[in-house]
Amino acid sequence: MRRDWIGTGLAAAGVATALFLAPAATGAESIWSKVKSPARGAPLSIGSYSGGCVQGAKELPSPAEGGRYLVMRPERRRTFGHPALIDFVVKLGVGLEQKKLGPLAVGDLGQARGGPAPNGHASHQSGLDVDLWFEAGTPGAQQHSVVDLEAQKTSPYWSQRVPVMLELAAKDPRVARIFINALIKRELCQSAQGDRSWLSKLRPWWGHNEHFHVRLACPADSPECQAQPPLPAGDGCDEVDWWLSPEAVKDRNKGVESYQKRVGAQPKLPDSCKKVAEWSPGKEGAGREAALTPPAP
Repeated sequence: MRRDWIGTGLAAAGVATALFLAPAATGAESIWSKVKSPARGAPLSIGSYSGGCVQGAKELPSPAEGGRYLVMRPERRRTFGHPALIDFVVKLGVGLEQKKLGPLAVGDLGQARGGPAPNGHASHQSGLDVDLWFEAGTPGAQQHSVVDLEAQKTSPYWSQRVPVMLELAAKDPRVARIFINALIKRELCQSAQGDRSWLSKLRPWWGHNEHFHVRLACPADSPECQAQPPLPAGDGCDEVDWWLSPEAVKDRNKGVESYQKRVGAQPKLPDSCKKVAEWSPGKEGAGREAALTPPAP
């Protein structure tokens, strides 16, 4: 049975990328976390979700009046992503507003140029990942688990907002995967009616009981973006029992330990990321010359 590892970003067949090792100690600040502005140029997601960068990133704009979404940790400055990711977040906020389900609570997107962060994530590097809270966004709000992990059932914080929000997100064609707790997937597998095809994008992963992690597919115009393998056929509901079984504990400990070791590490990045990291406006025209240009079709 195939299971996703949240930090992996295996190269798609036919993608060959030169690599370089970014200089910095594990967990230390690096150029990726220090730089505060995107690299100018055509929007490009480069490399893998856990070993890449982004050129031409956009910052999530301040929400228009009406409060469609709220950035929950603005001090972290992880509010950048590929323009497709920014558009996804904005439109999901609009969808929740139309259903009168309260503002979308937005956690981390990525850094201004992507790349490895010193803490918090091993992924979120290529401008295509975002964490979203299950509860509505309100100033100073805390995250709460929508499932009772010990009792293995929904918690008092579960509401109809949860399945509606996940279905809205999963039905966006740009979304490749959404990581959620296995208990949430089980609940949705038992309750979803009608079209159940969107359930296939909901991938069980330990934790993710207070927020969900949306991962977009590689944009068509980003040839160096490395995709994960295709999802298996079906709605994925047959995998839930394994994730909730005693046999899963060994794999959980191994997977979580492996992921945590990559948080703050400096992975090998595609050679193109060197230009993204070093880009600066400089003299007139210098930035444009340094920016990467996608190959002609």
